[in-house]
Amino acid sequence: MNGTQTLGRAIDILFVLAESGTTLTVSEIAEKVGIPDSTAYRFIQTLIKNGFVERKGRGQIGLGLRIFDLARSLSRQIEKDLLTIARPLMEDLTDLTGETTVLFVRSGSKAICIEHVTSKRLIRMSIENGRVLPLDSGASGKTLLAYESEKVIEEMCKLFSDSHGSKCELEKELAAIREAGYCFTLGQVDEDAFAIAAPILDPQQRIVASLSVAGPVHRLSEEAIPVIIQQVKEAASQISCKLGGQA
Repeated sequence: MNGTQTLGRAIDILFVLAESGTTLTVSEIAEKVGIPDSTAYRFIQTLIKNGFVERKGRGQIGLGLRIFDLARSLSRQIEKDLLTIARPLMEDLTDLTGETTVLFVRSGSKAICIEHVTSKRLIRMSIENGRVLPLDSGASGKTLLAYESEKVIEEMCKLFSDSHGSKCELEKELAAIREAGYCFTLGQVDEDAFAIAAPILDPQQRIVASLSVAGPVHRLSEEAIPVIIQQVKEAASQISCKLGGQA
């Protein structure tokens, strides 16, 4: 087995552990990767030595802390790239709509604003970087949640079930957002404000951030709604493409 094949097998083992969401035995890993137990054992020993996997219990193997260090570094790099790419498109979107444009990412059960372009109008929505909003209320948070994994959606819907009457109601709303490709809310976070959000996705079609346009309700006309929806979706799509994702 050459160096490339060896690296490929080691990566396969990491993916198998990541996708399982739990610990596995050496035999289970070997079966899933399609290699003999003895070969899997050698690879696992090397990965343990380098901190990428750990022994979690009797005969159980799981991902190690080194993987999470890499994940954090990757997350910071993606966020840096995201801000560099998103800022000029956000400025264009604010020019097009005349409203404030905001960029949110998920942190646990909250949505956090990491960038904004404020409308130049005298009456306008204003939001600062670092502002934290509920994940289950408002277009930005709901869009972030709608495109998360089934496991995260299940956990969050259980958490928010009291404020939504039932877990099923929120799940239905999130499914509708995925189907439409955007979320439109009126007065959910602020009774005088509307927001329209669309997802920004990475090359693996995982949610990275939500892009939103927000403004005063009194300025939103029926004719303007579909136009702004299309503008937000197109801007989010452009950012996704520049990050290496698909439109």
